[in-house]
Amino acid sequence: MEQYRVKTLTAPVDWAVKVPGSKSITNRALLLAALSDGPVRLEGVLFSDDTRYFLQALRALGFDLLEDEKTKNVTVRGCGGLIPKKKAEIYVGSAGTAARFLTAMAGFSDGVYTVKASEQMKRRPMKPLFELLERAGAAVTYLEREGFLPVCIRGRDFGKTIGRDASAGMHPQRMELDISRSTQFLSALLLIGSMVKQGFSIHITSEKKDGSYIRITRKMLKEFGVTVGFDGENYTIGANTSCHRETYRIEPDLSAACYFYAAAALTGGTTVVQNVHYDNSQGDLKFLEVLEQMGCAVEDSETGICVRGPESGSLHGVTVDMNDFSDQALTLAAIAPFADSKVKIANIAHIRKQESDRLSVIVTELTKLGVSCEESADSVVIYPSMPHAGVVSTYEDHRAAMAFSLIGLRVEGIVIDNPGCCAKTFAQYFELLTELCMKKDEENVTV
Repeated sequence: MEQYRVKTLTAPVDWAVKVPGSKSITNRALLLAALSDGPVRLEGVLFSDDTRYFLQALRALGFDLLEDEKTKNVTVRGCGGLIPKKKAEIYVGSAGTAARFLTAMAGFSDGVYTVKASEQMKRRPMKPLFELLERAGAAVTYLEREGFLPVCIRGRDFGKTIGRDASAGMHPQRMELDISRSTQFLSALLLIGSMVKQGFSIHITSEKKDGSYIRITRKMLKEFGVTVGFDGENYTIGANTSCHRETYRIEPDLSAACYFYAAAALTGGTTVVQNVHYDNSQGDLKFLEVLEQMGCAVEDSETGICVRGPESGSLHGVTVDMNDFSDQALTLAAIAPFADSKVKIANIAHIRKQESDRLSVIVTELTKLGVSCEESADSVVIYPSMPHAGVVSTYEDHRAAMAFSLIGLRVEGIVIDNPGCCAKTFAQYFELLTELCMKKDEENVTV
């Protein structure tokens, strides 16, 4: 499907939806399972382009995997912090988590690995992680541009005897890291902490010290038996830690759920996303607070969190610092033109270096549809405007495709170019959207 024409609704939505598992949690769980002492059964796994690249990479590294896509389960036989194959080539596609996590794993290994990526991923920043790995004793050889993938990495323990006794008499590994451009660098290092037998301490040099995805990482590590200390500036993991877990259940993807919640806000309707509750660990939960500020009612129920949009979708303008849940910047931008006053999305400079320059994409695509916007280096202001029909370019960015489809629920003639880019995280999104828009009120749709 080269293009998707959004069906405009004539009535408020009344949707009950079940979304796939979280990409961020799936890839973290896959890595922790691979580093565990024995087999780990992962339940509720997301099967998407990004997670398939991660699975393929683990296979290329020699890990034993048993996948059941129908039941959304994967069993990974962990090797106690070691990579089975000591020389391999992996391909991470456009998956940022796979690129950062597996690169860190290779850097603290006792092998030699080539990490290749898509043209899109080759443009995304990796230098802070490469430099840290080199300071820790790994060797990084750039195969194209310095500071970017692809690379060949010789692990810091290459040629050494690895074991529990390797930490004897050794001081904890001390590192420094700037996480202002991406918290994935820190998450990557924390996740592979069990590979560093003498333990380590990471001093954060940037003004930003923490973030929602780092908190997810710390929570998951604790659930796998690894405690991460944090004193406000330094993250620490003790010596001789190990990962262990027999089964692990992956949360529904809150990033995906937010598109359906935004549809309720936009149409003055109701959306319940099954199994999403306030104990969800993902940072995008904050987007529900934004919807409340804009006039929505949000409440948890036995089934899942329910969002009720204001009557006729009459939303209020807001000013929001979205640094900590910036995956929803595009979603907010898509519903912003329908607010009764301006919407300012602030502190999001880092989204310029994601799958696309998302800040520029917001302004470019909304302007094409007749919406008045103002762009700065790290923010965008969107003024009340009624968009007109048009074709939305998606820049091979899954979030642009899903977010801008929301406009079509209120505006006739919105066409999404290259909807297939959603396969990165949510391959069935447009199929599900079609079913939801066509269904009778009493029907529920799941994927």
